[in-house]
Amino acid sequence: MKIYTDIERFKKPDFATVTVGTFDGLHIGHQKIIERMKETARKNNGETVLVTFDPHPRLALYPDSQNLKFINTVERKFRLLDKFGIDNLIIIPFTKEFAKTSSDDFVKKYLVDKIGVKELIIGYDHHFGSNREGHFENLKALGNKYGFTVEEIKAQFIDGVAVSSTKIRNALMEGNIKKANKMLGYEYSITGIVVEGNKIGRTIGFPTANIDIEDKYKLIAAGGVYACKVKWNDKIYAGMGNIGTRPTIGINGLVTEVHIFDFDNDIYGDEITIYFIDRIRDEIKFANLDELKKQLEKDKEVVKKLLTKD
Repeated sequence: MKIYTDIERFKKPDFATVTVGTFDGLHIGHQKIIERMKETARKNNGETVLVTFDPHPRLALYPDSQNLKFINTVERKFRLLDKFGIDNLIIIPFTKEFAKTSSDDFVKKYLVDKIGVKELIIGYDHHFGSNREGHFENLKALGNKYGFTVEEIKAQFIDGVAVSSTKIRNALMEGNIKKANKMLGYEYSITGIVVEGNKIGRTIGFPTANIDIEDKYKLIAAGGVYACKVKWNDKIYAGMGNIGTRPTIGINGLVTEVHIFDFDNDIYGDEITIYFIDRIRDEIKFANLDELKKQLEKDKEVVKKLLTKD
């Protein structure tokens, strides 16, 4: 995938199949759009072009908001786009001034003049441009005006519910990892650097890798104990994760940690990715470390069975 942070460097292909959006989560609805783009591009010996924005429009418009959280980091999003087979990614700087651009001006200046759009593919209920006036009917009219076609991909449903980034974020905040993963079409994950903790876990036979998450806008799932898989050095291991405050130990602040099964490597300073498979229980305060250890032993058996079944 070619990435352009300066649209002036982009060379128009003979046939550009384009989509526009922020694509938080890159869920199964987004993936359907990408598959349709690839199909159209192949039929016309063309290329796919995904246009997105940096920073995310909400960050530009509401920089002081404390509630801005996103399913994927920018790096994770780019890796997924590459994996899903997008040919070209164009990143347009988003500012408060840019937010005033009308949909007509955006389409003409960027999609038509700079990219040479021949087919624009959007998701259901898609809007963009100043006051969000760029909807399907408006875009069809612009397509007739500037010589490109517009296709709208219908909503994708999981268990009778239309998939959306908002619903995935809500599921994650509720701790419903299985629901979120179904809608994503892949496993929700957190990547970070392993840092030293208080090392109490190792005293009861459950050493954990505590991770530092640099991206303050990364959405962290609800607290609790999780069945996980862990990626380190391109290898996958089974594990048991915890998100929370560790009330039995009395640690202040939210901690994300994982006990990796059958693993004793020194990984301080290394990057790991934790893939969350299922949530098995709430975080609980126990009377002492012995009680905590007994519960963790039970949890481990539950997690092993879940991961074997998975």
